[in-house]
Amino acid sequence: MTMLPPGSTIGILGGGQLGRMLAVAAAQLGYHTRILAPDEEAVAAQTATSFTRADYHSRIVLDEFAAAADVVTYEFENIALDPVQYLAAKVPVHPAPAALGIAQDRASEKAFVGEIGGRTAPWAKVETLAELEAAVAEIGTPAILKTLRMGYDGKGQVRIMDAGEVAAAWDAIGQRPAILEGFVTFSHEFSILLVRRGDGQMVSYPPPWNEHEDGILARSTLPAPAEIASQWGEAAALAGRIADRLDYVGVLACEFFAGADGPVFNEMAPRVHNSGHWTIEGAACSQFENHIRAICGLPLGDTALTAPSVAMENLIGHDADRWAEILAEPGAHLHLYGKETRPGRKMGHVTRLGR
Repeated sequence: MTMLPPGSTIGILGGGQLGRMLAVAAAQLGYHTRILAPDEEAVAAQTATSFTRADYHSRIVLDEFAAAADVVTYEFENIALDPVQYLAAKVPVHPAPAALGIAQDRASEKAFVGEIGGRTAPWAKVETLAELEAAVAEIGTPAILKTLRMGYDGKGQVRIMDAGEVAAAWDAIGQRPAILEGFVTFSHEFSILLVRRGDGQMVSYPPPWNEHEDGILARSTLPAPAEIASQWGEAAALAGRIADRLDYVGVLACEFFAGADGPVFNEMAPRVHNSGHWTIEGAACSQFENHIRAICGLPLGDTALTAPSVAMENLIGHDADRWAEILAEPGAHLHLYGKETRPGRKMGHVTRLGR
């Protein structure tokens, strides 16, 4: 396959911390990066070669962006699909818009994974209160109601503990199309981070044990407990089938529950992922560098651990105020994202390598 040489320009849609870390990885390999985002505070602009603040839907802006880039990627999946499809007609875009379209719609995502043999929680698509009531009667409670689109870090989700809470839950998500999922009994949450090149070559990282607090990832730990390790192969195989079916290029993150009967697919993210931040110091080649390698057609990097154990802790809100304390800690690797502090906001992370 054709390799995009260093000195080329990578266009990145989105100005958040994932774009920031992608730009750092690209610079280390000799690539230029151009960020396009509508946000006034675009922390990716602090590390990228150039930054354009503009709406994603401006065709003039998109034409200029495509002309200035040799390949385009994106750092979050809640971008509108139309601009990505428009760009893909002018410049290579990885991952392809098809992957983005499936990941943006929870019903399409669940149906797609079920078609290729994945195990999911019982679920139903609901578009009205009456459909939600019928789904609750069929699936039972407790259950969780999730908007079809635009949900992340626990947003757009409401738990339903009994049938008397149905109407309130429907109002809480704004009476929007959604899916109802039955609760899954599980021991741990984990993720598979897979990297695929355009010629089908794939590598994946050891799965981290992911712990969430208030719907936000709090920490990722490796090596994972035995319950996860025993399900690693099946989960990674499903992620590989997803990537192959979508002709995927780049990093693909798939989140799972470790269930009694095997891994239960939760959701996928067509991008680099928070549960892979540990790879910057904890793996021979980080997820960010491997994403750049994949979209540029370069040889994929080694995913082996660099230490016997690795733990990544997210710094949420004022947790980042502990920066001086963390910097004084031997073996701690601090990453701050350059954001204005707000409660519940991911401000940075710290990775600790065990001996």
